[in-house]
Amino acid sequence: MFTLTKRRALIVYISGKRVVRTLQHYGAIRYVSKRMHYVVLYVNQDDLTDIKTRLQKLRAVRHVLESARPDLDPTLTDLEQTGLYKMHDEDD
Repeated sequence: MFTLTKRRALIVYISGKRVVRTLQHYGAIRYVSKRMHYVVLYVNQDDLTDIKTRLQKLRAVRHVLESARPDLDPTLTDLEQTGLYKMHDEDD
């Protein structure tokens, strides 16, 4: 039986392109920015904290951020109420 595993995106800021091959061992790489020096890496939700701490110990990794997308409400009906947007006089 097929079951979906929950995954989470990690944004890994790197100091060089050589570490990209090493990051393949930790999860699925979806995007590599050569100019901005970051990698979007998808990992299993259950292993998130363990993988995040192991990535931060790598010498070529500057810092690791978790994606905020799973925490957002998909039905954003009132952006001002959530704090994402503030009304201005020009919006009337």
